[in-house]
Amino acid sequence: MTPLQPVLLSGGSGTRLWPLSREAYPKQFLALAGRNTMLQDTWLRVAPLAARAPIVVANEEHRFLAGEQLRQVGVDGAAILLEPVGRNTAPAIAAAALEAMAAGDDPLLLVLPSDHVVRDADAFRDAVREAMPAAAEGALVTFGIVADAPETGFGYIQAGPGDGVRDVLRFVEKPDAATAQAWLDAGGYYWNSGMFLFRASRYLDELGRFRPAMLDAVRAAYAAATRDGDFTRLDAAAFSAAPSDSIDYAVMEATDRAKVLPVDIGWSDVGSWSALWAVSERDADGNAGHGDVIAVDSRNSYAHSRRLVALVGVDDLVVVETPDAVLVAHKDSVQKVKDVVARLKAGDRSHAVLHREVHRPWGSYDSIDQDEGFQVKRIKVKPGGRLSLQSHAHRAEHWIVVRGTARVTRDNDVFELHANQSTYIPLGAKHRLENPGAEVLELIEVQSGDYLGEDDIVRYEDVYGRT
Repeated sequence: MTPLQPVLLSGGSGTRLWPLSREAYPKQFLALAGRNTMLQDTWLRVAPLAARAPIVVANEEHRFLAGEQLRQVGVDGAAILLEPVGRNTAPAIAAAALEAMAAGDDPLLLVLPSDHVVRDADAFRDAVREAMPAAAEGALVTFGIVADAPETGFGYIQAGPGDGVRDVLRFVEKPDAATAQAWLDAGGYYWNSGMFLFRASRYLDELGRFRPAMLDAVRAAYAAATRDGDFTRLDAAAFSAAPSDSIDYAVMEATDRAKVLPVDIGWSDVGSWSALWAVSERDADGNAGHGDVIAVDSRNSYAHSRRLVALVGVDDLVVVETPDAVLVAHKDSVQKVKDVVARLKAGDRSHAVLHREVHRPWGSYDSIDQDEGFQVKRIKVKPGGRLSLQSHAHRAEHWIVVRGTARVTRDNDVFELHANQSTYIPLGAKHRLENPGAEVLELIEVQSGDYLGEDDIVRYEDVYGRT
C-alpha cells in the first residue's frame, strides 16, 4: 500500500479569530474547540493513518510555536518547511511534495489546513481510506462537505453522478444567498473544504503542466534551502519569484484528474467566533464557553476566557477575554472586528500586530506589566533550553527564580540559582540564561532603563542560529 504522508498547512494566512490582541497568532495555534490547539488536533485526527511524521508548512514567525505544539502531542521528527513570504497554497504544497519525495519515495499527500474543526474524526479517517485507491492511481481527490445550509461564505464543488469518489464537474465561487439555496435544493453541490489527497509526483506533474514558472521557482527555492535542525528554510529570493495562487486556481480547476468524495464529518473552518459557537457544546440555554465562564439568565452566547467571565442577562453575545484585550460583540456583527483592527493600525497601536506571550526556541516570555522606565516579564525556559549570550545597551535586569534551576553567565562568572534566589545583570554586561534541570525553569525578570525594546540585544553566541 502506498504510504500516507500528512501535510499540515500552518502558514498563517487564514482567518484570525483574535484580531484585537493576537493577530500574530493564527487560529491554528490556539485551543479553541478543546484542550489541544487546532494544529495539534489536526495531527491527532490523522495520526492513526500516517506512515511518518507530518510535513508542516509554516512561516518563520511561528516556527518554534509549531514545533513545540507538535512535540507536546508526541510528534518526533516533523519536517517543518519555512516560507520566507506567503505565496498561497499551491507553492506551499509543491514544497511539501518535494520534501516528501526527497528520500526517493512517492507517498500520498494528505493536505490539510490546520485550522479546521472535524467533529467526527472516525468518519474522516474512513473517508481518507476510501479515497486512497483513487489517489494512488493518479487522481487528485478533494473532500466535499455535505452542505446543511445555503452558506454564502464557502466555495462549492459540483460533483458528477454516482457514489463514493466521483468526477468534479466544476468549482464555483462563493454564491449569493439565492444561488446557494438553489444549489442546496438541487443537490450535487458540496462545500469546498480545502482538503486534498494525491500522490506527490502527480501534484508536481499537474502543477508543471499548468503553472511551470511556479514549479520552477519552488524547485529552485527547495534546492537552495538551508536546514537548521527540524527547520528547512526555503530560499527567499527563489520562493519570492513564485507566482502567488491557491491550489484550486493553479491546479484543481485546470486538471482533468480532479475527483471529489462527499463527506459528512462535522466540519467547520471556524471562520468567526459565531462559527465556533455553532460547533461547540452548548448548555440548555444555548450558551457555549471555553475557560472559566458562568452564564446567568443568558442565551445563545459564547465566551472565551482565561479569567472568570460572567454573562448576566445577555443574548447572542460573543465575549473574548485575553491578557491583551477584551472583545464584546453581537454574534451577527462579530465579523466587523476587522474595522476595529483597521482603527488600531491607523493609530499605530501595537495591539493590532503583537501579542503578549512570545514563543522562542528555548521557551517563552510573557510581558505582565510595564510603564515608563520598567517592564516585568515572566520567563519560561524548557529543560536544556539556552538563551543567547547577549548584552543590552539601554537596560539592566533583575532575575528572580520562581521554580527550577537557572544557570547564569554574567561576564566572567557562571553560577546557579534556585527557587527564591535572584541576581542582577548590569547594563552592558554579557549574560546568558540556561536551564540545566529536568523541569521547566520559571523566573521573573524586571527590566529597568531608558529603552526596553526587543531590538536592544547584541548577540555574541546563539545555538539557534539567530543574529
